[in-house]
Amino acid sequence: MKTLYIKFVVITIGMMLISFILAFILSNSYYQQKLKPINDQKNTQVALDIVHFVETHPEMELNEFLESLAATGYQFCLVDEAGNKTFFGEPFRDQTLPVSTEKKVLDGEVYHGILKFPQETFVTGFFANELKNTIGVPLNYNGNGFALLLRPDIKFLFNEMHVLFGWIVALTILISIVMVLINTRYLVKPISDLTKATKSLENSDFNVALDINRHDELGELSKSFLQMARRLEQTEDIRKEFISNISHDIQSPLSNIKGYTNLLENKSITTEEKNQYVSIINGEIERLSSLTKQLLLLASLDRNEDIVKKQPFDVGQQIKDLIRHYQWLIGEKGIMLGYHLPDIEIIADPSLVNTVWDNLLSNAIKYNKPNGTIEISAEKKGESVFVTFEDSGIGLKSSEIDRIFDRFYRADQSRTRLVEGTGLGLSIVKTIIDLHGGKITVTSNDKKGTKFIVELPIR
Repeated sequence: MKTLYIKFVVITIGMMLISFILAFILSNSYYQQKLKPINDQKNTQVALDIVHFVETHPEMELNEFLESLAATGYQFCLVDEAGNKTFFGEPFRDQTLPVSTEKKVLDGEVYHGILKFPQETFVTGFFANELKNTIGVPLNYNGNGFALLLRPDIKFLFNEMHVLFGWIVALTILISIVMVLINTRYLVKPISDLTKATKSLENSDFNVALDINRHDELGELSKSFLQMARRLEQTEDIRKEFISNISHDIQSPLSNIKGYTNLLENKSITTEEKNQYVSIINGEIERLSSLTKQLLLLASLDRNEDIVKKQPFDVGQQIKDLIRHYQWLIGEKGIMLGYHLPDIEIIADPSLVNTVWDNLLSNAIKYNKPNGTIEISAEKKGESVFVTFEDSGIGLKSSEIDRIFDRFYRADQSRTRLVEGTGLGLSIVKTIIDLHGGKITVTSNDKKGTKFIVELPIR
């Protein structure tokens, strides 16, 4: 993560430098194309006004006048016909000027040195303190010809401001770099924390802590990561519970089969005992067979949705046929069953949907009280059919409702230890309903009964 931090800092500072260079180039270009002609024109007018004033006031002392003007922020060079130069104000850094240029000005031409100053990329003529970067105008004073060259005294104009601007630029760059370092650490820290959290998950340590109070994309990422960690922790718990349950549910009947098989080898047992042991062994085999079939069905449902073969059928008639199949068991437990099942045709997989009703009805019977009740109803609403299974059985605690669709989960063993089951039925129900684009909801009160409502699309 230090590498990312360094990269981010380097890239940001690099962008600042590039921005500064581009801004300088663009500003220089703007000066060369727009401001330089205006600056040349303005200073030319100043020079012509000075010449006009001098020529209309021949009585004044020229050198004193130019000295006073230089004190207001100008640099002057006065060239006589013999080529002698007299400077007023701050000295020029470069005092060279072609003799031909001097002669042209003495002959009456205006020299636009500011406008014609070289337009090199990193040269802003405004700051070039050279005699060539001036305005030259002819001047007649008391019958003598002169060439008057002038330019603004930049040092005078920016004597204090250039120091202030220098400090502003330096402090701006320094503060910007410090802010980049601080802000980059603020931005990169959540990513560093996520990296540590990821390594913790690799080591099966799901107890990770992240800053989820940020109101940005990284905050959302941290929230999603924590949700993922919690879900992985639940998945890991379910996996461990799955292995424990499947081991128990397979080992228990196998142990019983082995035990009773050994008893059958005893030649002294009676025929009645022998028949009893065979019956128990067959029951355990049926139990294993049922568990295997449910595991295979779940694996098929998880692996491929193409297992769903939809066709039209009457869901009301399907449930009635199922009720007749369980009629003997319902009567044996003294359960009062009532139903309202009108003819409602839907398009779904009849075999899978029948598995849903089978599991819900068998649960309603298994977990019911003696002489209890079961109510089954079906109703068409809009483009969906709602099927309700309601019983007066042992019910569920609020803490159990959220987990009843987990694989191998069974409610409080102290209340259900006498009821056989694999804990896969409701998981199969939920998977089948999801594959059909439906929903299942459950409401239950402990010791008062449970209601399942299945919603399936008609088409």
